[in-house]
Amino acid sequence: MCLAVPGRVLAVEQRDDTVTGLVDFGGVQKEVCLDYVPDAQAGEYVIVHVGFALQRLDEESARASLELFEQLGLLEEEFGDAWERAAAELEPAAGPEAEEGSG
Repeated sequence: MCLAVPGRVLAVEQRDDTVTGLVDFGGVQKEVCLDYVPDAQAGEYVIVHVGFALQRLDEESARASLELFEQLGLLEEEFGDAWERAAAELEPAAGPEAEEGSG
């Protein structure tokens, strides 16, 4: 099964007649074709499938998609640990759990 996975655009560049971008997937950075979303900007999220960004995505939707993929076990099954890190990085920072008392 192939998934279209959200990633965060780090940089956009015009190469010849192609718009490309460096996209971060939780620490794994890939160069992808942005021709289908030429207005994508650094800091925005895009959905990427086989090296092509297919559409822009808001951060909340990116977080929800990665969380769902993780819950279903699809990230581990398809991509291994790097993709789980992508989901974890988008999760809101959790406060410390209940402190343990000493005594």
